Amino acid sequence: MIIDDKTIEKLAKLSSLKIDESKKEHLKAELADIVNFVENLNEIDVSGVDATFTTLSGGQPMREDIINENEEFASHIIKHAPNSEDNYFIVPQIIE
Repeated sequence: MIIDDKTIEKLAKLSSLKIDESKKEHLKAELADIVNFVENLNEIDVSGVDATFTTLSGGQPMREDIINENEEFASHIIKHAPNSEDNYFIVPQIIE
């Protein structure tokens, strides 16, 4: 996969990030390295490895889902969001 300016612009739009023009070339090179690394993983023979392999005996430990209502922290996060309304993040539609 080739990382070009069009790919960078699409990623910037999807992530709602503003990428400085001076950093685009460096970002393209870094993303190309990441994609090449992931493509190299396709060459590894995993035919003998079970799809459900885990290093934990007995599976993933479960924990109770505890709600932490810290309104000061929540308002701090919302305050720094690019776009919000009624304590929700507003994001651009990406599915057409």
